[in-house]
Amino acid sequence: MAEATGAAVEAAAQAELQRAGLKPVAANVRFRGGELDLVMLDPNARGGPTLVFVEVRYRRSAAFGGGAASVDAGKRRKLVRAASLYLAQHPRYAALPCRFDVVEASGEAAKPSLNWLRDAFRADEV
Repeated sequence: MAEATGAAVEAAAQAELQRAGLKPVAANVRFRGGELDLVMLDPNARGGPTLVFVEVRYRRSAAFGGGAASVDAGKRRKLVRAASLYLAQHPRYAALPCRFDVVEASGEAAKPSLNWLRDAFRADEV
């Protein structure tokens, strides 16, 4: 995904999640071996405030499956590792429950169609 396309799609995903009540914490956090697209706080999650690691996946078309289909076991391992490194660097969040969400985006990057998959996978499943 081109950088401008990725930025537009991630901005649309973040705006959608903010409309749903999530609060932005960080974006495009890079570690060796992985990147976190969005880190957000869900203050209204069941069980109390939850730190949410969001993977944004863009597909111009669904011909090869949706974006969530591309978050395979290897990608999930990288996301969990990046999340662990993030928590180690930001201990104020370490006591919060964490969740991994995927936002599938398709269509035009400037105004994508979004499908938010809450709790798309769990760290203990990888």
